[in-house]
Amino acid sequence: MSNDMLRSFFLGGFECSSHRRADGVRLDLLRTTTHDVLAGSDYRQLQNCGISTVRDGLRWHLIEVSPGQYDWSSFLPMLRGAAECQTEVIWDLCHYGWPDHLDIWSPEFVSSFSRFAAAAAELIRSETGRSGLYCPVNEMSFWAWAGGDSEKINPCATGRGAELKRQLVRAAIAATDEIRKVDPQARFITAEPLINVSGGSGDQAWQTEAENYRLSQFEATDLLTGCLEPELGGRIDNIDFIGLNFYPDNQWYLGGSTIPLGHHSYRPLSDMLVEAYERYRRPLVISETGAEGSAAPAWMHYVCSEVEDALRRGVPIKGICLYPVLDYPGWENDRTCEVGLLGTPGPGGERQVHHRLLDEMRRYGHLSDLARKAGSFADA
Repeated sequence: MSNDMLRSFFLGGFECSSHRRADGVRLDLLRTTTHDVLAGSDYRQLQNCGISTVRDGLRWHLIEVSPGQYDWSSFLPMLRGAAECQTEVIWDLCHYGWPDHLDIWSPEFVSSFSRFAAAAAELIRSETGRSGLYCPVNEMSFWAWAGGDSEKINPCATGRGAELKRQLVRAAIAATDEIRKVDPQARFITAEPLINVSGGSGDQAWQTEAENYRLSQFEATDLLTGCLEPELGGRIDNIDFIGLNFYPDNQWYLGGSTIPLGHHSYRPLSDMLVEAYERYRRPLVISETGAEGSAAPAWMHYVCSEVEDALRRGVPIKGICLYPVLDYPGWENDRTCEVGLLGTPGPGGERQVHHRLLDEMRRYGHLSDLARKAGSFADA
């Protein structure tokens, strides 16, 4: 298997957010979905659905309970469960949450995170005998907006989004450097929103503002790769896969509503994927996608058909990650969000399979063959 291929083209992503909301309540989605205790069973169920690569996460706040002291008991059952059924895992090291003893704005946050990342990579290497796959910091762009400008999640600031984004980039770069010291063959992926912002019928100034907003989606990755502000330490080899998160509400009018699929202002996903690839010339992964309820199969059909078009245009797309792969309780109101391939567990731990969604994924099983050939069509 080449170094840019994953074990399965379709991936399952386990919601592992562990941030504090604006009211101070800390979320722990691995616990509330019971994935923390059912990890082995969940991985086996996904294997039965043809999914042998997943995104999953470590809960830093549970592991580093005091400065520099690591308790791996919350993580080892997941790590060993994946190894037992030969599931390949892309590990999120920081998914919006961090230990309470750290100030996210401080230099110590960066150094503490990089030490934690290295310790985690060393453990993963020693337990599995394999090099790891990592997403050091999840969705830096969204986190900067939600936590640095909008007071929606920790650190619940306003007017500090640009500052927070750069702090998260520093942390991701430092973590990547330290992981490579203990695991030189480790691979790294981003997970950043893929968006489109339209100026609608606004004047030229409004159109320019909309385009600038649209282009801001690339800023975190530009910082990470050193294309922007190289003094932060960014390099293109910090990334092996460009991960792109794409949902039904990822296109909107500037200052207005979501653009509905099928509207003339709705930009085809395939065109967005071509743009991302031409910008970075790295393999792409749809690192998150999905829709809720009855929309899920139709959305998967749309995403897969657009990915197929992009593959045939020579874009090397290595996977599509259904995220979250489990139904989960909503961040704000704990209502069950029926977005997953797997539902809530029964008495024996087995989860209900959403077969219409699975059928749609199986309909596009040929995408894995196209992904192995991607690149050969570019000059056709």
